[in-house]
Amino acid sequence: MKRTPLLSLGIAGLGAAALPTSARAQAQAPRTEQDRPNVIVILADDLGFGDISCNGSRTIATPNIDRIAAEGIRFTNAHTTSSTSTPARFGLLTGIYPWRVPGTGIAPGDAGMIIRPGTPTLASTLRDAGYTTGAVGKWHLGLGESGRQDWNGHITPGLEEIGFDYSFIMAATGDRVPCVYIENQRVYNYDPEAPISVSYKENFPGEPTGRDNPELLRLHPSHGHDMSIVNGISRIGYMKGGGKALWKDEEIADVITGKAVEFIEKNRERPFFLYFGTNDIHVPRVPHKRFAGRSGMGARGDAILSFDWSVGRIARVLDSLGIADRTILIVTSDNGPVVDDGYRDRAVELLGDHRPWHIYRGGKYSAFEAGTRVPFIVRWDDGARAGTVSGALVSQIDLFATLARRCGARIPEAGAPDSRPALAVLRGETEQGRSWVVEQNANGTLSILSGGWKYIAPSRGAAYLKATNTELGNAPEPQLYDLREDAGERHNVAAEHPDVVELLRSLLDEVKHAGGTARR
Repeated sequence: MKRTPLLSLGIAGLGAAALPTSARAQAQAPRTEQDRPNVIVILADDLGFGDISCNGSRTIATPNIDRIAAEGIRFTNAHTTSSTSTPARFGLLTGIYPWRVPGTGIAPGDAGMIIRPGTPTLASTLRDAGYTTGAVGKWHLGLGESGRQDWNGHITPGLEEIGFDYSFIMAATGDRVPCVYIENQRVYNYDPEAPISVSYKENFPGEPTGRDNPELLRLHPSHGHDMSIVNGISRIGYMKGGGKALWKDEEIADVITGKAVEFIEKNRERPFFLYFGTNDIHVPRVPHKRFAGRSGMGARGDAILSFDWSVGRIARVLDSLGIADRTILIVTSDNGPVVDDGYRDRAVELLGDHRPWHIYRGGKYSAFEAGTRVPFIVRWDDGARAGTVSGALVSQIDLFATLARRCGARIPEAGAPDSRPALAVLRGETEQGRSWVVEQNANGTLSILSGGWKYIAPSRGAAYLKATNTELGNAPEPQLYDLREDAGERHNVAAEHPDVVELLRSLLDEVKHAGGTARR
């Protein structure tokens, strides 16, 4: 069979496309104080491409997200680095593909800091450029040293050590202990009468669990999630104490959105960077009574409405402070959707005609498109290209270099090795996006997209994650899909196009061994 020319696949040579250090530094020369926009990244949790109305959903309304899309640029071919939370967040904040770094898998609640102090981050790079930096909401990238955190004192290392001036976070996820907020590396509203103990190995004597005490539950697990009970909901991991510091699940969206608003209001007179990770729409889904029952799709749908409300509140405060026109606002998700992720909240039963994954295959945990193709909306500080819909191939890995360039920040020589500046693409000035994007599923299987083709490397992993009814995309043989003709990845055409398989396999191998020098 005749080999397909490399350029016809849209695959750029790695070495020739690397941006020289001198050019990179010149491109990022410091800007004036007046030309440094604020930056807000709103990162939803498990929000699918089809979960928002501006992406075509007719089963749910997300007017606040739709407004940002109408005033900005909505991308239809945008990807996270990974189909699970921890590695996706790691990639976004460091500009490093998480599969390059051991220990970046889904983090337990007592994981140590996964981004180690000294690693350049988007936050530290912008802070060095004069920005005030904050992180609010879900973190899930570890704190302190693994299993040895002092939950009753100062937890170090923490977010300050990697570039954040202020932090108000959930240490892990809503379904993992400890179920307390951490503000500036200390438990918020700490209760000295109820000191906190956390274990991911064994329960504490006398503490009830969902497994042994289901009569105490108001929300029952469907799989896993049967350890310590907090607020009538059993979690992953064991916890004792907390008292008045324990969060109330119905109030999480209000509390963390309120803290995000406080940060914006406090820093409105100077350039700031806010990383806002929402708890919505991750399990356990316990929406505030304002949203409960409103979607008609149960708690999962109600949590989408809650997320949309959070986006709207951030947008409204920018309007009220008069700083919307000097703030870059980004709305995206850490990975694709999952319907039943561990609790009997009727999400599957009430899904109806809603398709969180849109037309794509798979979902959270998967190598297929629904795992990593995510909502991605950018509203620029100058109103550039308002209402644009772009099909450019883009990746969250490039937010680091792109925002650093726009904000006049200098990336340290060893920083963000896999991130490349894509300012013209993300501003909608061109649809010549990335030549390739690399993705990772839950068990580490790598995929590469280029020129409309998608190659999934052979893997010995399981075909399904039975608990969540998700196709993981693993197979012992190479997989090749022509996304231009088969967006749903139903037809593996590897046997018909061995030339394309070999080109993409070789490119993936080159990226893997480039050690982060492949900037294009």
